[in-house]
Amino acid sequence: MTDINQNGYVKSEVQNGISTIEFFHPQSNSLPGKTLNELANAITDAGNHTETKVIVLKSAGEKAFCAGASFDELTQIKNETEGLNFFSGFAKVINAIRLCPKFVIGRIQGKCVGGGVGIAAAVDYALATETAEVKLSELAVGIGPFVVGPAVERKIGAAAFSSLAIDAACWRSAQWAKENGLFAELHNNSSNLDAAVMRLASVLSQSSPQAMAEMKKVFWEGAAHWNELLVERAKISGRLVLSDFTKTAIEKFKSKK
Repeated sequence: MTDINQNGYVKSEVQNGISTIEFFHPQSNSLPGKTLNELANAITDAGNHTETKVIVLKSAGEKAFCAGASFDELTQIKNETEGLNFFSGFAKVINAIRLCPKFVIGRIQGKCVGGGVGIAAAVDYALATETAEVKLSELAVGIGPFVVGPAVERKIGAAAFSSLAIDAACWRSAQWAKENGLFAELHNNSSNLDAAVMRLASVLSQSSPQAMAEMKKVFWEGAAHWNELLVERAKISGRLVLSDFTKTAIEKFKSKK
């Protein structure tokens, strides 16, 4: 497959015990395979970094936190192996967050679609703006939120997850996301969001690393099988993305942009 990262990036910095990981892609922070791998590696590295006490995960820009999978890359998938490799990127990011011994705070400044909802669900504590609407759009293009499903269902419950997954064309408000447990806090603008993120990160950076690591294990009890589960889910998505329905639906969507 052709590298279509197209000036997207993942960058990290550590200051006062806080490791900030930022990702960006010019197409509404969508995620090509290269960016997914870099993001998973950055989270793992921060978790192993002795000076890091807490991690802040964020994206650049204002309107979109993450638009999910890169449609440009989806259209390039030619066989099930390539499909598995691509969707395994989301599995790697979710599992990197799950296995990281540090708390991961999510700064959700804008809309979340598909895999973006999965990332917001996987972080340990998500703070968002009031404009951070969410949508699981996968079914609309003939796939389904298979890889991100376990993370989303764990955070918001089976009923809310199924309604979000079934009504794939419907945006849900940030308030809906908070009421269902996806977001822990809502803020009315990015400045207030940043202040709240920094306040929490600063407090946690002074907390006991051992206690936080043990708390994280407790929070993620029951997910030890996700290394295998998410790969199996990636196989489903990797197979479905090859269907004529999905290819046609993606092209229609791209033509409207």
